[in-house]
Amino acid sequence: MKNLFILNEQPYGGEKSYNGLRLAVSLAKGQGEQIRVFLMGDAAPCAVKGQKTPQGYYNIEHMLRLVSKQGGEVSVCGSCMDARGITDEMLSEGAKRGTMAILTEWTAWSDKVLVF
Repeated sequence: MKNLFILNEQPYGGEKSYNGLRLAVSLAKGQGEQIRVFLMGDAAPCAVKGQKTPQGYYNIEHMLRLVSKQGGEVSVCGSCMDARGITDEMLSEGAKRGTMAILTEWTAWSDKVLVF
């Protein structure tokens, strides 16, 4: 099954991005599951490298890397990055600058679109 996750919420202060990534990581472990994550709006900072969280607290950057390591793809809206001063060099391992054309392609590709 091909799954597209579209995340819109900031990495910390709310739990939508966290819960979306929990599901993405869990699904990625399943046989035959393909995962793509598109970060847009306030979720763009989810892909910034070097996040430091208190001991025992979830780390969104780490969760995104897990998606990539399990064969998933992570893309970040380029316009949303620019609006927040995020450069390509600031992105964590496995995350890439994206476009609306990529999101359109990924939406057409997917069997399921989950929006958080």
